[in-house]
Amino acid sequence: MTNAAATELLLSLVRTPSPSGDEAAAAAVLAEWSTAHGLEPEVDDTAVRIVIEGERPGPTLLMASHLDTVPSGDGWSVPPTAGVVKDGRLTARGAVDAKASVSAMAAAAAELAAAGGPAAGRLVVLATYSEETRDTSMPMALDRLGDPPDAAVVGEPTSLQPCIAQRGQLLLELHWSGDQVHAGWAAGRQPPPVNAINRAAQDLTALEALVFERSHPLLGSVAVTPTQLEAGVARNVTPPSCWAMLDIRTTPSYEHDEVVAMIRDRVSARIEVYSDRLVPAETPAGSKLLPAVMAARPAGTPFASPTCSDWVFLRHVDAIKLGPGDSRQSHTIDEWIELAEVRNATQIYTGIAREYLK
Repeated sequence: MTNAAATELLLSLVRTPSPSGDEAAAAAVLAEWSTAHGLEPEVDDTAVRIVIEGERPGPTLLMASHLDTVPSGDGWSVPPTAGVVKDGRLTARGAVDAKASVSAMAAAAAELAAAGGPAAGRLVVLATYSEETRDTSMPMALDRLGDPPDAAVVGEPTSLQPCIAQRGQLLLELHWSGDQVHAGWAAGRQPPPVNAINRAAQDLTALEALVFERSHPLLGSVAVTPTQLEAGVARNVTPPSCWAMLDIRTTPSYEHDEVVAMIRDRVSARIEVYSDRLVPAETPAGSKLLPAVMAARPAGTPFASPTCSDWVFLRHVDAIKLGPGDSRQSHTIDEWIELAEVRNATQIYTGIAREYLK
């Protein structure tokens, strides 16, 4: 296996558009490359799956990432699916998030297989679909593995630093009701009409004073941010309703149900949970995977990430998040990655597998 294997695959993948829900062509590219490099990939409606069996029984190490990307958008300086390389830097949609991780994981599997496989256990590589949407195939792909893995590396851009905790995301809709009357008569009406905007303002101001006393050692406090607000039917009519969205970035210090209860106690609004599936995750105390990661990446500095990933579906597993590329490049115009970092990622993933499955 040459150092060029991962970058060769990455170039093929970024030149094959795979917006969420349309990953079949990219899955075929990955499967064809894997077969050509001595692997036996399986492709179904949840993932491309590669399994490398060890010489003797042992634990299962999962390396998981995703093939789908967000839409390219406008304003690129180069065609987003052309895979333009200049001065060792690849610019393309999905280069960072997360085809670089997929490519390096597949190349690591090929390198391990060419050397006879791991000493014990098995390595499983999963490249899933629709991770960027609410329809991620990861849960079904994990179900089809049978027994859960003993440990997992989630391939997302971390600049090859080991992420040992990530925030969750809880989305709440807040609804307020009011009285619809002519604004000219509102001041003299008795009793005064209920103004839905005023009720919203009072509640949102109250939330600014909400304190989450349990602070996570790496992620800090839960963060509550109003991100959308809608109200009013006309400029001269008191609003009969108001709606707001709260984006709440959670930590492992609180269950989502606890956070919802705390919000309900402080507002008059009717609350609907829009999404609570993206729960926070962290590497467990006494992790057996983290020492293997640090052995393969001795210069690594464990950190906590503000972004969510499919780690949420592996939160009960000994897991970390680690991959090539800067997370701040994800979803951006002119998304780019240094190809040298992708090659380095291949060696790190290979080292993790050898160390954990020894």
